[in-house]
Amino acid sequence: MSELSTLARPYAEAVFRMARGENDLAGWSSRIATLAAIVSDAQVSRLIADPAVSAERVAGLVIDVAGGDLGERGANFVKVLAENDRLSLLPEIDAQFETLKANAEGTLEATITSAQPLTQAQVDDLVAGLKAKFKRAVNVQVAVDPELIGGAVIAIGDQVIDGSVKGRLQRMAFALQG
Repeated sequence: MSELSTLARPYAEAVFRMARGENDLAGWSSRIATLAAIVSDAQVSRLIADPAVSAERVAGLVIDVAGGDLGERGANFVKVLAENDRLSLLPEIDAQFETLKANAEGTLEATITSAQPLTQAQVDDLVAGLKAKFKRAVNVQVAVDPELIGGAVIAIGDQVIDGSVKGRLQRMAFALQG
């Protein structure tokens, strides 16, 4: 995973600088998310990995599927990634671009995963606590994972706040073994 992150970083930073220079962070965010979704498709992934299919052909396919919103610079970006055998990095490039965008906008991206669906009031309380702790605006995505048993796990960048019952049980089991 860290290797993917390392390989994707220069591309994410380059497209971020370009998007910022064009004053079009939102547009590029949308383009990269679309490209990441395209290359994540199972059939497209197989084509990307197939050595019998040229990089030029795969790039053309991705550009065609992305449509006219991609623009000339977006198409060039896809061609560069294809030529360097890096199209499969687009989901990681997307994640890193979003982090750079959030930092530039002074916001944090957080994922709250809870065992049960949260009410809007609970989400608002958690967001208020995160804003107070990090002193920045927070955009959240909420997910449900019944395997947590109870509580919630909050992930912000590389920080994880584990308040789940499953996490507590794992920590308790580890402490008993030590």
